[in-house]
This record gives sequence, C-alpha cells and structure tokens, in this order.
Amino acid sequence: MQQAYAAPMMQPQPALSNAVAPAAAPAMEAPAAAEVSGHIVRSPMVGTFYRTPSPDAKAFVEVGQKVNVGDTLCIVEAMKMMNQIEADKAGTVKAILVESGQPVEFDEPLVVIE
Repeated sequence: MQQAYAAPMMQPQPALSNAVAPAAAPAMEAPAAAEVSGHIVRSPMVGTFYRTPSPDAKAFVEVGQKVNVGDTLCIVEAMKMMNQIEADKAGTVKAILVESGQPVEFDEPLVVIE
C-alpha cells in the first residue's frame, strides 16, 4: 500500500532579506504615581473593573464623595465572580483612575482617596 500525500495548499514563499521589523505598539500611558497624591486603592486581582453593581444602577462612589473604611468603591469581576473592592482608608474620593468595563491588572491603581 502506497501513501498518498495531498498537494501543498500554498507554494513556499522566499524569506524577505530586507524586511522591516513591525513598529512597536505604543505603550498605554498609566498615570504615574507622582501625579496622584493620596492613598491609592489597587486591584487585588486581574479582572474587569465596574463602578456599578449592575448596568442601570448608580455608581458605588463619585469623585468628591466621602468614604469610610469598608465602603464598597467598585467591583472587579474575575472568573465570573463579582469581587467588591472596599475602602481601606477613610477620606474623600479624589480620583477614579479606571473606566467602567475596562480590564485591570493585579496591583493596578483604581481609586485615589485623600
């Protein structure tokens, strides 16, 4: 019995010797720690950031709002689990550094409390 091989789908292409390397993608500008002063609440996990408990609900916090230790600031969804991120310092919300629905990395700054 003789083996039959299919014809190649595409002819081999010669390598280009003067190929130009693709340009590096521009790095996303993260706010530098020096730009924001105050206590920074960071993401404890990789996931998706949400400011509200549901799409039609009011945001947990707004800039300028006073918060106490234990108040929910936002949610980070990871593996279909909604993880509430709580304030670990009392004060006033100075900045919310991430847009709702954006992916976040471990230890990424989320909220600044002053």
